[in-house]
Amino acid sequence: MDAPLRPLLLWVRTGTAHVRLDEGPVLRLEAGEGVWIPADGPPERAITTEPGTVAFPLCPHAGAGVRGSPALTRFDIPSGWQDWLIQLFNLQVTPFSGRGYPPEAIKELLRRPGARPPAPAVGGRAASPAGFASPAMPRARGARAVAEELMHDPGLGLTVERWAARVLCSARTLRRDFLADTGLTFERWRLLCRLGAAVEFLAAGYDVDQVAALVGFASRNGLTRAFKGQFGLTPHEFGRGLFARPGAGRLTQRAAAARQTDDLIRMMRETDTPAAPEILPAASTPSHTNDIHVLSWMYRGSGYLDIGDQHYERERGMATWIPAKLEHVTGLRENSVSLPLGNASTADLHLTAPLQVRFSPAWDDYLMFCSISARSPLRPDDHDPRHILDLFAEQVAAQRALSVPMPTDPRARAVAMECLRRIGEPGGTRDVEAGGTHDVDVHAEIHRAFRDETGMTLGRWRYAARMRVARDLLAGGAPPSTVARRIGYAHLPTFSAAFSRFHGLSPREYQEGEAANSRSEH
Repeated sequence: MDAPLRPLLLWVRTGTAHVRLDEGPVLRLEAGEGVWIPADGPPERAITTEPGTVAFPLCPHAGAGVRGSPALTRFDIPSGWQDWLIQLFNLQVTPFSGRGYPPEAIKELLRRPGARPPAPAVGGRAASPAGFASPAMPRARGARAVAEELMHDPGLGLTVERWAARVLCSARTLRRDFLADTGLTFERWRLLCRLGAAVEFLAAGYDVDQVAALVGFASRNGLTRAFKGQFGLTPHEFGRGLFARPGAGRLTQRAAAARQTDDLIRMMRETDTPAAPEILPAASTPSHTNDIHVLSWMYRGSGYLDIGDQHYERERGMATWIPAKLEHVTGLRENSVSLPLGNASTADLHLTAPLQVRFSPAWDDYLMFCSISARSPLRPDDHDPRHILDLFAEQVAAQRALSVPMPTDPRARAVAMECLRRIGEPGGTRDVEAGGTHDVDVHAEIHRAFRDETGMTLGRWRYAARMRVARDLLAGGAPPSTVARRIGYAHLPTFSAAFSRFHGLSPREYQEGEAANSRSEH
């Protein structure tokens, strides 16, 4: 088995996690603890979490192993750094580009001799020697997957044979695809990728030895020879000339990620508890499109989504489906954190404009668990990526159900909210006709409040709420059999009959009509 590509830092936010390397002892981590797992350790990593645990796996770039601990290292997460780590996870798994922390915000963190704060990141690429361009990306699936990994982390040192095994093809096929699609051999393509990254890291202020380790050269001399052969000057000459010009110190997204990793390692090595940054910087994505729909959730603060001339605000707790194929920019304001919750294919979800719903803070831990499961290997054995579709649809349906007339009497309203919370419980369909059989324990004054304030008996109100939820789930694309179960019907024919009585058409007819209306609008 191949050794892991990168070191791993596991942080337990809530609950308990267990870490085991090969046949070694099990390390137990409680909330607030972290562990550094080096990349060049045993090839087998076993990480398990107990129910209710939220644990963030943070994967630094391969070059971080040079500066991180060479052994399994356990440490405490300093108080106040939790949101910074959550945002770091977001920056690692999304196109967001962090802006770096200003020196005054992390001066307590960087107290070790020789440490220095990162330069603030700004948009745009660093200056590069004349005539250099990033190598073209191959089109073949396996070759492109390898290229994307290397563009993200050029320090990865696998041979072409090991890369081929990882993408389930032969080394001959991988070499052929690189040459056919890019005009470059695999080795030449990787060299240009590494030199491009070296330019970025030199521009970010790293010294030549650090850059050599970050981009995968075994020594400073190896980088210097390759750099001078490509650009006609040494890395030291390039760096000296760069910082003599205005605009020096700008960070690309790749260099900003390296700086974030440096901060993480410094935090891990501190013996005294460092002060947390006072400010989480703003962040944004470049203008881009996705081949799939992406669901993004605002955990803290606020942000925005811009699609063309359309501007959408995103507040705390709001989850937003960002449609595929639409060019857009997503931004986070200062002291704001977001997380991706999952994806959906265009076949699974028909979406041409953003769709939003709000989750209460009570959902925070569970939604973080969903994000980690969607964007990392740390997930349940029976993880179903489509689950987030169902979760979003149910939340939309539950909120829209509130458009059914609500009683204002406090006790009646409490009963109504409890009905909405329990709307999917089996056996709840016996009340679908007026009167019902589930109302015998409800005080007569509450029955009177429902009749006076909603124009419906409690049984009839519950029936109307259930049918409204069913309608929204069907409009969202859920199959009628699934909708029946979610709103408490054990049998599809019973649900179909109840839906037809209420809406005047069957669930399938209603769903087909909604799909036709959506197509005509777009």
